[in-house]
Amino acid sequence: MSDQRINLAGLSRAEMAAEVAAMGEKPFRAKQLWHWIYFQGETDFSRMTTLSKAFRERVGDTHEVRRPDVSEVQTSEDRTRKWLVRFSDNQEAETVFIPEEDRGAVCISSQVGCTLTCTFCRTGTQKLVRNLSAAEIVGQFMLTRDSYNEWPTPQNGGRMISNIVMMGMGEPLLNYQNVATALKIIMDREGIALSKRRITLSTSGIVPAMQRCGEELGVNLAVSLHAVRDELRDVLVPINQKYPIKDLIEACRAYPGANNARRITFEYVMLKGINDSPADAHELIRLMEGISAKFNLIPFNAWPGALYECSSNTAMNRFAEILNDGGFSAPIRTPRGRDILAACGQLKSASMRAPRNAAAVEVPVQA
Repeated sequence: MSDQRINLAGLSRAEMAAEVAAMGEKPFRAKQLWHWIYFQGETDFSRMTTLSKAFRERVGDTHEVRRPDVSEVQTSEDRTRKWLVRFSDNQEAETVFIPEEDRGAVCISSQVGCTLTCTFCRTGTQKLVRNLSAAEIVGQFMLTRDSYNEWPTPQNGGRMISNIVMMGMGEPLLNYQNVATALKIIMDREGIALSKRRITLSTSGIVPAMQRCGEELGVNLAVSLHAVRDELRDVLVPINQKYPIKDLIEACRAYPGANNARRITFEYVMLKGINDSPADAHELIRLMEGISAKFNLIPFNAWPGALYECSSNTAMNRFAEILNDGGFSAPIRTPRGRDILAACGQLKSASMRAPRNAAAVEVPVQA
């Protein structure tokens, strides 16, 4: 029956209103449904007590409120939790929750697989299958709330699931419309009500979509940089061949809303002997001229068939020190969820076999 019914979870306000209008109901019904679905987190129409009994029965015949299915849940020794999420066509993606002491961030996927083939990233070894719909993106966040019993939407600011990072499988700006619809639903003050200041979207540098993202969504921007030379970034992040570093940095300078209070985060994975020299750190400082920036230094997280090794602690500390001396915040991220392949760069649908050995790639090493 569920295949014939329309899923209301993941509909925008306009789409919800259209469904209600198509049923011949008055507009206030859409507002009621919105409250129950996105504020209360309810999936059972019979419990939506502000709706008339007749409407509950009628809407239940033609519609449903459905989360994505979960194929597997893993919990790391550090409490990081990873869901293998299965969608209606049996395609799968991964969602990760990274808890802190009294809060935490959920890492959401935007695509099944990825088209960008970044050579340090496990997701890049899985070919792009398709974009996720807005419902599938919102559904990932909602099922994490289900898992931590965080319904209705907390009103006192005491949220355990306090942040979203669009850093899961896929490139969000290559699925912009669905990502934007999903984030607008999540930010709506009468529903999930997560502030745009608590949402970070990570891009590998899809330059034409960055301005639009800033103007329409106003969320925090993270840029997956990882190199200071085009020669190297062309290999590590192949989209650089289309949008080189110069163009990417200019787009960052122009990103709407970026200022000292809301700095752009530049993600930089630390690869031994590849991009971790003092000269690279000094060039990063030069590149950041005119940008309100901070850095997130990411120790490389190994995965089966990976081509790289993580930089030494000495090299990473020296790199961070140079950036700090240049006036930039540059913490070295503490890896989370490595034991369940939930750390940065390790996500891949468990239904997809990892290759025994990754294809050889010619990497320009430091002189």
